Amino acid sequence: MTVTAILRKGTGKGAVRSALRAVAGAVLLLGLAACATLNPTAPQLYTLTPRATVAPGPKVDWQLLVETPSAAAGIDTPRIALARTPTSLDYFADVSWADRAPNMVQGLIVQTFEDSGRIVSVGRDTVGLRSDYVLKSDLRDFQAEYATPGAAMPDRVHVRLSAKLVAMPRRTIEASETFEASVPVRGRSFTDIVTAFDEALGLVSGELVNWALSQRLPAPGS
Repeated sequence: MTVTAILRKGTGKGAVRSALRAVAGAVLLLGLAACATLNPTAPQLYTLTPRATVAPGPKVDWQLLVETPSAAAGIDTPRIALARTPTSLDYFADVSWADRAPNMVQGLIVQTFEDSGRIVSVGRDTVGLRSDYVLKSDLRDFQAEYATPGAAMPDRVHVRLSAKLVAMPRRTIEASETFEASVPVRGRSFTDIVTAFDEALGLVSGELVNWALSQRLPAPGS
């Protein structure tokens, strides 16, 4: 209803005030509707803090940059993936990782190298520093899975990462390996699923770092 239509019902001040109130109310409702559209309820955010085990050993004399793992579009997202069958991919509702899965995995790999105390220098490739080697990887699996048909909840979490150590500046592949872990979900809450992700990623990152630090790589500059 327009102001003109309301005014036609009366010519006094009361009619004008009623018209203005009606318009103000309509504007308020439109504003609230816009806010609801632009600011949907944010999902519950989760992050991972796995504790990887790295074997003691000598310190290597080379510097490493870790690239963000490449990943298929279904995994390269902050959404938490769920596979009900080997050929389908879905996502948990109302929850999300705090970052895209490959970015999160990259940061945790760097942290595991640092915590080992066995490397001269390590960092993300985005820092732009010179390095002797670059770790390239492909995140091929990073999802909760239903191993049992008809189960009420996912049975396990599956993480698989393929890695290559590339010598710089020659860009030759010096070593490559694939690391994989499937960890059962021990409980019926969503936090139990996150715990399984934590454990699986900790196993994979620990095995990867142990493998990389055990390689007999050419000395820097050779």
